[in-house]
Amino acid sequence: MSTGLNILPHGALDFVSVGALIHRLDTGIVPFRKATECQIHVSGGEFNCAANLASCFGLKTGIVTAMADYPVGELIAGYVKTMGVQPFYKLFKHNGVNGPNMATVYSDRGQGVRPPVVFYNRSNEAAGMLKAGDFDWASIFAGGVRWFHSGGIFAALSQTTPEVIIEGMQAAKAAGAIISLDLNYRAKLWNIAGGEERAVAVLDRILKHVDVLVGNEEDLQKGLGIPGPEVAAKSKLDPSAFFGMIDNVIKKHPQIKIVATTLREVHSTNRHSWSAVAWVNGKTYAAPTAELDIYDRIGGGDGFASGFIYGLLSNESPEQALRLGWAHGALLTTFPGDITMASLDEVRAFAQGGSARIQR
Repeated sequence: MSTGLNILPHGALDFVSVGALIHRLDTGIVPFRKATECQIHVSGGEFNCAANLASCFGLKTGIVTAMADYPVGELIAGYVKTMGVQPFYKLFKHNGVNGPNMATVYSDRGQGVRPPVVFYNRSNEAAGMLKAGDFDWASIFAGGVRWFHSGGIFAALSQTTPEVIIEGMQAAKAAGAIISLDLNYRAKLWNIAGGEERAVAVLDRILKHVDVLVGNEEDLQKGLGIPGPEVAAKSKLDPSAFFGMIDNVIKKHPQIKIVATTLREVHSTNRHSWSAVAWVNGKTYAAPTAELDIYDRIGGGDGFASGFIYGLLSNESPEQALRLGWAHGALLTTFPGDITMASLDEVRAFAQGGSARIQR
């Protein structure tokens, strides 16, 4: 079954994303208000995909983003380098007092019946100051680029970040790249950016350039302004509601060839049923359902997108690409932090029905 995508066989960069780099302060199972210590994770939805594809899947990847010259920026830049992702930075001078800053996300992992709690400090964020014209796209793509990616979180940061996404997508498309977007609808961010009405208007402009869309049922409704399905899902793992919305997505954006999402039934903070589905050039696919013991759920969706994109870039069948995304997203929830610690062999073994039996 053809994906409908015309993917370049080679390029100096397999994958480039544009978005915001952040650092997440993670207090583990202790609620933040009671915490005395934390772990620091470098993250960002768009960066996570680039880092996963470089670290686990061995691809040549880049991140186009903002960087501030103070110790937090140095910490983040060091991690980007460690992950093997090529940075393309717009540098901002920190004034030593109030920025421009690298955004902070605060979180705990929750436990059992207590859900995780996530909140932000994105005040005076350097990435939100990015605007069209800040990057030399011709130089970034000079050696060839196969895939270009961004997300709804970056689009929500300011009045100017959507223009950066559109400019990058247009340049990448001219260079022959496939264009993808993860809707990643975050109500807290869009509420201060103009609400659902602005989200729909902004994302509609971006989606005109997109070939591959990642987003769940809620993302499609709130990010695209598409009405809910006529038939309600029987459970969180029932793909019928998601597939029931695809016709409206394609009617609005007929150039989109692929729409995919994860499906998750949350039994407790630490126990989830996990699956994934995709509509690929007119045909539907579903991954198996796995029962996951969750260590840290943040980043699982980016893990899915990374594995799925890898499968497509590697000319795997749509079903196998979906399984690779499903498997990698599942494995990512077993590690601390937002970035993968999995190997490609582990991902392929799980995708083919591997188990948790000890490996000797």
